[in-house]
Amino acid sequence: METAEIRRRWLAFFESKGHTVVPSAPLIHEDPNLLFVNAGMVPFKPYFLGQETPAWQRATSVQKCVRTGDIEEVGKTSRHGTFFQMNGNFSFGDYFKRDAITFAWELLTSSLEDGGYGLDPERLWATVYQDDDEAAALWLEHTSIPAERVVRRGKKDNYWHMGVPGPGGPCSEIFYDRGPEYGQEGGPEVDEDRYMEIWNLVFMQYELSAVRAKDDFDVAGPLPAQNVDTGMGLERIASILQGVDNLYDIDEVRPVLAKAAEMTGKTYGATGAKTAGESHPDDVRLRVVADHVRSSLMLIGDGVTPGNEGRGYVLRRMLRRAVRSMRLLGYDEPALPHLLPLSMERMSASYPELRTGFDRIAQIAYAEEEAFRRTLAQGTQILDTAVESTKGGGGDTLSGGEAFRLHDTYGFPIDLTLEMAAEQGLSVDREGFVALMDEQRQRAKADARAKKGGHANTEVWKQLRAAGETDWRAYEELSSEARVVGLVRDGESVEELLPGESGQVVLDRTPFYAESGGQVADAGVIGGDGSHLVVKDVQRPVKGLVAHTVEVVTGPLRVGGQVLAEVDPQWRVDACQAHSGTHVVHAALRQVLGPTALQSGSYNKPGYLRLDFAWGQALSADARAEIEHVANLAVRDDLPVSAAYMTLPEAREQGALALFGETYGEKVRVVEIGGPWSRELCGGTHVRRSAQIGAITLTGESSVGSGVRRVEAFVGMNALSYLATERALVAELSEIVKAPGPQLPERVAELVARLRETERELERMRRDQVTAAAGSLTDDAKDISGVTVVAAHVAGGGADDVRRMVLDTRGKLGEERPVVVALTGDGGAKPVVVVATNESARGRGIKAGALVRVAAQTLGGGGGGKDDIAQGGGADPAKVGDALAAVEREIGALS
Repeated sequence: METAEIRRRWLAFFESKGHTVVPSAPLIHEDPNLLFVNAGMVPFKPYFLGQETPAWQRATSVQKCVRTGDIEEVGKTSRHGTFFQMNGNFSFGDYFKRDAITFAWELLTSSLEDGGYGLDPERLWATVYQDDDEAAALWLEHTSIPAERVVRRGKKDNYWHMGVPGPGGPCSEIFYDRGPEYGQEGGPEVDEDRYMEIWNLVFMQYELSAVRAKDDFDVAGPLPAQNVDTGMGLERIASILQGVDNLYDIDEVRPVLAKAAEMTGKTYGATGAKTAGESHPDDVRLRVVADHVRSSLMLIGDGVTPGNEGRGYVLRRMLRRAVRSMRLLGYDEPALPHLLPLSMERMSASYPELRTGFDRIAQIAYAEEEAFRRTLAQGTQILDTAVESTKGGGGDTLSGGEAFRLHDTYGFPIDLTLEMAAEQGLSVDREGFVALMDEQRQRAKADARAKKGGHANTEVWKQLRAAGETDWRAYEELSSEARVVGLVRDGESVEELLPGESGQVVLDRTPFYAESGGQVADAGVIGGDGSHLVVKDVQRPVKGLVAHTVEVVTGPLRVGGQVLAEVDPQWRVDACQAHSGTHVVHAALRQVLGPTALQSGSYNKPGYLRLDFAWGQALSADARAEIEHVANLAVRDDLPVSAAYMTLPEAREQGALALFGETYGEKVRVVEIGGPWSRELCGGTHVRRSAQIGAITLTGESSVGSGVRRVEAFVGMNALSYLATERALVAELSEIVKAPGPQLPERVAELVARLRETERELERMRRDQVTAAAGSLTDDAKDISGVTVVAAHVAGGGADDVRRMVLDTRGKLGEERPVVVALTGDGGAKPVVVVATNESARGRGIKAGALVRVAAQTLGGGGGGKDDIAQGGGADPAKVGDALAAVEREIGALS
């Protein structure tokens, strides 16, 4: 049974049981505590927390999820994968344990002909929380499972909570016995490879007041309503129904794995191991490729782009692990163009948007692979330098710090560092590397804990939200009479705000636009009853509630007071121009570059906009000019701007573009400019006709990540001011260079060429002077214990000059007797020292690297290199004479 069919059966079964089918939320969710949706219940969390009232009592979904905490375990076990799909059925105060258990048993054991999964009841085991007598009895009463296959387990295994105060409760897990070839007999407690967990039924029935660990928490009491949250791993049940060993062999993953094996010439599963933990390292790498290619496809499909932090870093890491694994398998050419389309073909059966958006997805992924290939080339050079330095110092182990720098700064994988260092006869200080990685992980965990702890700070907002939603009137009016329903200062609810204080004000209604969708918040004032407050920011701390960050000029302002909330009208006009301008520029980009130039993020404020979009290369000057021209034509044509509400499927059917990473409800707002020319889902404020935008002037274009570009523009009066400044600058330059505006580029290019030629001539003259001064160096050679030594300072000599002169002087002195040439120079920002020895000197144990270190230490710096030539430097140019004297003393000691 194909995975798409398993998914279909799940939704059909629960729909027949009165559940509303809810589409999967995007992997990027609005929860501030999560990088990605990591469980099927995440989109429903506000209902379980009591923050919102659900629209239905029963729901079912197949939710896209990504978990990266165990990324290093991918491919090593049958259970760990980054992207996965979670089948879920949910009850919000409706049915509870009995129905959850009977639904699960019916779907699992019903025949294929009856729409079930046809599992053998004799292979199913259930676990319950150790004190949950009710669940244990229900399993025996409503299913055919025998008592010996209902196992009681402790809090770590069978109690669920969110890791913070809130709902929690016991859970009941369902396991499938895969047979003796997969491990020991005895149930889940003995072997969780043989007995695979396929379904978890969570019974939320308690309010937890404190959570200290997975198995350490305080129960405040029962919840007002009992809820059910269940989850079945789609990939796990697919592996069972398809008769394969693990999730990497199912129909949605195996084609990519097989193609990777074909490309690398490897034979997957050659060892015949039944469990992933017993597999050959090549099998593990092939699974990493298959898993990460699919995960990257889904992440890019939901709007994530590679970057150096947050979600972008996770995506970049997975793409690079896939490419790295292919390299370790022996494949050095670009791999993603062969693998990503295969993954799309399999996943588009359930997610057709992957096919329609594949050009954009592929563009981003392939650009990241190419960037990583360049990183590997650069990292190889840096690694070679580090290896040379280590060997030059007589060492045989690359430091953990150097390996970590390669990994952290350049993205150079540690296993490649190990492999390539070994090829050159060096080991790597793994313990030092691991220690530094652990430090980094601890910092990341501390940040995550701090973020997670912020969840508790929303309690004050939940309490205010419980009194009712804010009547939000930003689309209709610029001023509203309102009542103060709440005041917050330093995260705590207060009864009044005094003059000079800052805090947040919650009103029963407001005309202020709260920051969202890339548009900054409105500015304005709130006043009444002798109070006057300046509005600095407007946010939605929880859904349905608008909070105004204010500074109190006069007051006090008290809870219950009547006020007038007024938006700065000019601010709103300028903000509308910028947001509508963003839509116009987006439409112009797609008209000029094609449909793959899709927006991936935006930011706009009065007079300014920036827009990130999928594109693999810098825009030419002609392309930028054409985009600007198309955008301003739309302004000139005074196109109508309208907004309408509809369902998300209706909006998609009309071709409305959705911003990646945004979460949309059942009803969405579609903003059109010129009808179908620009049609996007948007909650922002807009002009009424495009001519009201005013001029649009592109001011910059740059890269913000692999396959993602950014354009910036001024709008309205800011655009006119920018153009006026540019005109004045052109006039001033024309006066300086004595050329009219149209001839400026040619005239400036001519002046720059003459300047560069003058600089080259001056450099030639300087080098000639240095060389002339160095011509008599051999005349000043000394004999130190039978070694011919030239030790001198070259005034004005840079590193390249000094190195060339050292080699030239050593060559003139020949090989008849031992020779050491040591020169210092001060032509750069810091003093430099270069030492060279001939073969005769090295035969007496005199090595350039050792001599350079002596000189560099005297200069207050460091250095190293090979035995025949080495280079170093320092910070104190006044000590070059001392450094040369130290070299001479060292030669004397060695001779």
